[in-house]
Parts: sequence; structure tokens; C-alpha cells
Amino acid sequence: MLDHHLLKSCSFQPPALQTRSFVTVLYTKLEVGQNLVTGNVSVIEGETATISCRVKNNDDSVIQLLNPNRQTIYFRDVRPLKDSRFQLVNFSDNELRVSLSNVTLSDEGRYVCQLYTDPPQEAYADITVLVPPGNPIIESREDVVSEGNETEITCTAMGSKPASTIMWMKGDQILQGEETVEETYDRMFTVTSRLRLTVSKEDDGVAVICIIDHPAVKDFQAQKYLEVQYKPEVQIVVGFPEGPTREGENLELTCKAKGKPQPHQINWFKVDDDVPSHAVITGSDLFIENLNKSYNGTYRCVASNLVGEAYDDYILYVYDSRADGGPQKIDHAVIGGVVAVVVFAMLCLLIILGRYFARHKGTYFTHEAKGAEDAADADTAIINAEGGHNNTDDKKEYYI
Repeated sequence: MLDHHLLKSCSFQPPALQTRSFVTVLYTKLEVGQNLVTGNVSVIEGETATISCRVKNNDDSVIQLLNPNRQTIYFRDVRPLKDSRFQLVNFSDNELRVSLSNVTLSDEGRYVCQLYTDPPQEAYADITVLVPPGNPIIESREDVVSEGNETEITCTAMGSKPASTIMWMKGDQILQGEETVEETYDRMFTVTSRLRLTVSKEDDGVAVICIIDHPAVKDFQAQKYLEVQYKPEVQIVVGFPEGPTREGENLELTCKAKGKPQPHQINWFKVDDDVPSHAVITGSDLFIENLNKSYNGTYRCVASNLVGEAYDDYILYVYDSRADGGPQKIDHAVIGGVVAVVVFAMLCLLIILGRYFARHKGTYFTHEAKGAEDAADADTAIINAEGGHNNTDDKKEYYI
């Protein structure tokens, strides 16, 4: 019986119509009870695909593998097909495993695992060949764009299978482009995505990244750095004086301007008036000496480049001289000296008053006891101390 099956497999090729009918009927039977199993395979072009035909419960039936044209690749462990890219990986009663190296698009299709039972069983393994896209091409409509304008960037992924998907990122922001897919004559796909965005000066130097999503590649991307031109940013910086401006002092102002391209012109003006005749303007610096109140007003620095112009204002107010008002800086050293002198004077005054009171208090007690010193005995001394004697002058007491 085995020889009969061998002869039938090697010599008999049924007509195409019969084959389609046979497969349809057989597929229905396999859904009822499947003893032969296999699996689909996806492989990148040029790499190796492996097809495994497995039998759950084999009763010594023969396993063979057919190509999409139903030509026998392996019958048991024998290879009738003269294609050396097919190699036997494993053969046993329960498995026939075959590898196909250097896979090409022409190898794509449905392979058949066949088990000679009664009735025969078949299982199907679809080989899908993946073709990675070429290096993505990223281009922009303009190399340089001015702030506030819209630009368009395109990214193209050519020659892939299946079609690639393209996504965009600007910094950490995900952007959505408009995608078109074109299928070529050789079943390949070219995908182009167009991204439109309005730029600001903050976008200058920021990378816009085109990311290709395809099952055959990982981390496939291209990027382009935005070059954005913007009008100047202007700031007036005071060189001196550090504090309030006073009559007789000098004033120096510097106009700092930054833009892309760098500002090519910087001008000084006085709003609603002329700049003082003796003011010195050197590039971005304005110098006025010997200030007086007639110079009060708003001084404006205007910077311009190819994109536009911008300005900054400085309001000048000249105070009187330092002795006649205006904000004064507090001299803490002088205040400390004055406080020290006052404290020292108060201490000296307290010492003098203390000595004075001490001396006059002693004199008072001395006069009170003077009558007692001249008495002959104690009784007389008490009488004299109380003022009862007639030989002494009247006492005078002073109170301060």
C-alpha cells in the first residue's frame, strides 16, 4: 500500500479544476477533525523561512510537503524538487520540518502539508514575504521659512511590502500628515506623507522627525531641522548711572538686539522730539553727558532685519542735584556714627549728674549733724541736732 501511495504522489497531477474541488472538500473535513497541523510564516526577503508539518497521532502514514504549484518538495525525508534552497531540518513519524533560505517574492504563496491517510489530510501554511522600505527621503518646500508662515515637509518610503505607515514628531509632539499610497508593478508600495505646519521663532533649530512603521524594520526614521527667521528682540540696558539720573551726570544706554538674520540696522530716536544735539550715538550705544531736565523724555531704540523691525523704550527723568531732593540713598555708616555720638553724650551727661547729686547729698547730711559735734554730752547733742539750741545760725537746706 505504501508503494502505491508513492507512485501516485510522484506521477499523478490532477487537472486544476479537480484540484480546487478536492481542496474545498478536504478543507471541510479538516475542520471536523484535524490530525495534521502547520502554521503561517512571515519572513523578510533574503532571510530563511521554516515550514513545519506536524502530526498529532500518526499511524505510520506518509507526510509530504508541496509548494504553491503543488509540486512535491519533500516526500518523507526525500527531496524530489531540485531546489537546493529547501533543506530538511527534521523528519520523524510526527514531524516534517523544512527550511527555505534566501526567500524571494516569487516564493510567496500557500504551501501544503499532506498526510496519506484514508481519506488523505491537508493543512496549509501561507508564506508572506516582507520587503522593508528603502531609506526614507525627507524634503521641505522651503529651506528657510519666516515666523508665522506655513511650510510643507514630505517624507517618502519607497519599495516596501506591505505598505509602510508614516508618523511625524516635532520635539515631543506627535503630528499627523496626509498620506498617499502607490502600488507599483512588482507588488511593491511607495508611501508619501505630507506635513503642513505654521512655524514660530521657538521652532528654529527644532527637529521634525519622520518615523516609518513597517513589520520588517525597527526605529527607521529621518529628520530635518527647521530653520526659522524672525524679527529682532530688542532690550535697552543702562550702562550708567546705576541709580536715579541727576542733573550734571552722564547717561549711557546700550541697545541689545537679537534676531535671525542678525539685525543689520539699529537707530536711536527721541519720541516726539529730537535727540539732544551733543548726544553721541555709536552703533548700538547712546551717550549723553551733563544731563539737565530739558533732556527728559522717551528714547527709543529700533532694530530691523529682513523679517521686520522691533523697538524698546527708555523713559529719562532727570532729578535735581543730590542735595536738593530726589530719591536719596541712605548712608548707613553716617547714621550709625550719629547714633553712637548721641549715645556717648547721654552717657557722659548721666555720669556728671550722678556725681553732682552724690556730692550735694553728702553736704546736706553734714549740716544736719553739725550741732551734735559741739555738744558736751549726748542729751545736749540730741537737742542741738533737733534745732533746739540758740547758739547756732539757722540752717539752710537746698533741694535740687
